[in-house]
Amino acid sequence: EGVGLAHRRLSIIDLSRHGHQPMHFAGCRLVYNGEFYNYRSIRKELESRGHRFHGCSDSEVLLHGWVEWGDGILERINGIYAFAVWDGKSRTLLLARDPMGVKPLYYTETTSGFAFASELKALTALPDLDRSIDPQAVDACLGHLWLPSPSTMFRAVRKLEPGHLLAVRDGRIVSRRPPHAPPFIPTPGQQTEYPRRAAAERLSEQLDRAVRRQLVSDVPVGAFLSGGLDSSAVVALARRRLDRLPCFTITFRDRSMADEGFADDLPYARRVARHLGVTLHEVEVGAALIDGLEQMVWQLDEPQADPAPLQAALICRAAHEAGIKVLLSGTGGDDLFTGYRRHRALLLERWWRWWPAAIRRRLQRFAATLPHSSGTGRRIARAFRFAGVDEEERIVGYFRWLDPERQRCLYSPEFRDAVGTPAPLRDFLRTLPDGLTPLQRMLALEQRFFLADHNLNYTDKSGMAYGVEVRVPLLDLELVRFANRLPDRYKQRGATGKWLFKQAMEGVLPREVIHRPKTGFGAPVRRWLHHDLREMVGDLLSEEGIRRRGWFDPQAVRRMIADDAAGRIDAAYSIFAMLCMELWCRRFVDRRQEWG
Repeated sequence: EGVGLAHRRLSIIDLSRHGHQPMHFAGCRLVYNGEFYNYRSIRKELESRGHRFHGCSDSEVLLHGWVEWGDGILERINGIYAFAVWDGKSRTLLLARDPMGVKPLYYTETTSGFAFASELKALTALPDLDRSIDPQAVDACLGHLWLPSPSTMFRAVRKLEPGHLLAVRDGRIVSRRPPHAPPFIPTPGQQTEYPRRAAAERLSEQLDRAVRRQLVSDVPVGAFLSGGLDSSAVVALARRRLDRLPCFTITFRDRSMADEGFADDLPYARRVARHLGVTLHEVEVGAALIDGLEQMVWQLDEPQADPAPLQAALICRAAHEAGIKVLLSGTGGDDLFTGYRRHRALLLERWWRWWPAAIRRRLQRFAATLPHSSGTGRRIARAFRFAGVDEEERIVGYFRWLDPERQRCLYSPEFRDAVGTPAPLRDFLRTLPDGLTPLQRMLALEQRFFLADHNLNYTDKSGMAYGVEVRVPLLDLELVRFANRLPDRYKQRGATGKWLFKQAMEGVLPREVIHRPKTGFGAPVRRWLHHDLREMVGDLLSEEGIRRRGWFDPQAVRRMIADDAAGRIDAAYSIFAMLCMELWCRRFVDRRQEWG
């Protein structure tokens, strides 16, 4: 029929041959990446309608559900997925991606037809793939450190947006749409009001159900455990039902993380492990961490300028070596309940956003003069960097690492014209319903872009690279909808983020863990650039190399590197983004051996 489907299986539920794919039933064929956790209840409903099953996998339930309800099955399932169904009767290929974008899905239209894959690198095997670079993707990567979907670095390859359904007929896309309302867009005026204690109890129940649902597995389950609130809560709730729950954490050999303002996770992770009676595997990280930078870019398919994937990959490798195929992660807590510094900065705007624009612009100019050699100076400068613009631009500005004008000055004249003035985050904000609070709008951006295109992309691919499925209970769809109906005051209260989440965990976790300083996966990027990566910066961002690539003005890049080294500006992550993009080009564009 001119259609080819291929699948490489990571067996989690029903390890028998009955779970193998591609799977076929009633003229339809399925390839599927992911899990949906309520498959048993849907299976019972399908059996009551006359369906008979050969195995016990969720894949078979999904296929039968598609035959029974068509895309209506998407409103019934709660899970993480990217899948494709070929319907032989209508000769249509349907692709779907889960509403939060946990599982990746890339696609392209070429002269020979339509192709899709879970990894962009698979598509580079196509001989007729157009490998021309999308200038707007370069602009997004430099500005945000990640690529907002549907963009990829290749102009010809797109990411299917979270929660979207794509139909293909005769080798060409015929429609692309969301089948139902995205869970990350709250409805104005429909916030659920609970007394504090009742709200904490309801949240506790929702968290418990979410974790319980995601423990379904026919293979051993483990967990990330940083000792932060999110991962610790997931481990605590999973421990209620699992006698054995091996946990994994990162430990640094030196003080490089502390020197850049990161709190040490290890004492907290050990405290939680003792409190809950779980085994803690400590994965030691040394200076060799940066040796995995090129491999990181290859695994992620995208030049994400964040060293966090290096640590995630080390944990997933350790889990694989320990025989663990499923890891529970705390990813998503900050994006639902707040927790990032930008959430606190946004709430603090109430003290100054009513000032006249002229005064706010002076505040912005003053912040730009603060020294960038200290963490405090950098954070204050970032908080007021867009004080002089309107609310919409300020919200988007919190996601940027470079001032747009400074960024445009880095481009060569020809490339600057090609970039234009893209604004995917601002355009998304304008689609949101009227009446949302600034924090609701920011959290919608977190969940639609930062979460899916940054955190979840590296979390999933770091796991799959080592045959480990990473599950994200805090992004359970019922929990997401519940969280997005909570009023702002139950999330960010002054300097305290995750306020209600912390209330719900009282009595479950030690107080010093619940109220510990915020940290996260990270690495000493500034120290790397000034020491360990100095030679790589000189090589990858040499004047000759920059001219050959044609994107940047070599002199502007040299000035930025010199200003960063002197502490006049903080451009470490922007320089790191340039390194990652050049590494990506050398692997995905310049080389022609696709798999290695």
